[in-house]
Amino acid sequence: MAKSSSFHKKEIEKNKQQKKKEKLQRKEERKQQGVSTFEDMIAYVDANGMIVDEPPTLAKKDEIAVEDIEISVPRKEFEEEVGDPTGRVDFFDESRGFGFIKEKDGVNKYFFHKSNAEPGIQEDQMVTFRLERGLKGMNAVDVKIIRS
Repeated sequence: MAKSSSFHKKEIEKNKQQKKKEKLQRKEERKQQGVSTFEDMIAYVDANGMIVDEPPTLAKKDEIAVEDIEISVPRKEFEEEVGDPTGRVDFFDESRGFGFIKEKDGVNKYFFHKSNAEPGIQEDQMVTFRLERGLKGMNAVDVKIIRS
């Protein structure tokens, strides 16, 4: 058993020496290729976004009018609100005092507390509400039953 462990150690040492020799050889090859300077390593980006070796010329500079710049706005923020949103009471637990309203024209559900709702609210009733930011997201407040 002692022989096999010493043989294993010799193999490990032999591999280390071989790797060291290969590393020195690669280092010598890099030296023979020549010295690369910082200037050789710099790359430039032209007006079209392509990477090039030579610096861009400043003579070919396009002028852009401020009026031509368009900034997009998320659609929901841009639309004007038309009244309070409506929805259906998806879940309501009278004993615990909270429920969820599912938006009429969407898939969003909003939490509401019975203190922010009309008395007598029940599941599957159509309601109007306002949204306010709560600790865990948007909450429905001023929940009112739609009488029809």
